[in-house]
Amino acid sequence: MQTTDPVLVPTPAGDARITYAPAEGPPKALLALGHGAGGGIEALDLQALAVALPPLGITVALVEQPWRVAGRRLAPAPKTLDAGWLPVAEVLAGHGLPLVAGGRSAGARVACRTGARSGAVGVLALAFPLHPPGRPERSRADELLQCGLPALVVQSVADPFGGPAEFPELPADQRLVSIPYGSHGFRVPKRAPVGQDEVLESVTDAVGGWVLGLVARPA
Repeated sequence: MQTTDPVLVPTPAGDARITYAPAEGPPKALLALGHGAGGGIEALDLQALAVALPPLGITVALVEQPWRVAGRRLAPAPKTLDAGWLPVAEVLAGHGLPLVAGGRSAGARVACRTGARSGAVGVLALAFPLHPPGRPERSRADELLQCGLPALVVQSVADPFGGPAEFPELPADQRLVSIPYGSHGFRVPKRAPVGQDEVLESVTDAVGGWVLGLVARPA
């Protein structure tokens, strides 16, 4: 994976950090990816996308929230996460490419809540945390349903934060892709009949095809 030197972006929550994996050839879109509350941009799915999408003409921007840049271990409240994301999205929108706002887990929630305000053309939600584990009554579905943009949700059937079957009916411009193996982080146990690379390829194929289809639509 070829990446640029990280870029710091001042935000009301502190400095965020962007690492770009530039598109190979003329860029067609820019996909911004935020991380979850329990990890950073080293997550398997984020790294796989940063490798697989640039050859398709999609620049990937891996975004580290200010709390991670500052070395803190606990993510702040959703309002602070949003405040740390929007200035970054403004910088990314300034590249003049169609911007897709995305992320995994808590980062997916941020993208859903702020996508329409950021000038994004769509939202990518990887491992959307539909509810806390074991608490399906505390649904966060409205964040996705009310994001106001075309969206792709990529969800493992074994996700303790909500499997594909638990999602409500989505609007016509939102799509859910079910990944048959893998955890909340799309990590595959050794006993699974498929390998880790195969599962990640399913994720990257779904995302790459959706992003290219999204930006190819007539305005």
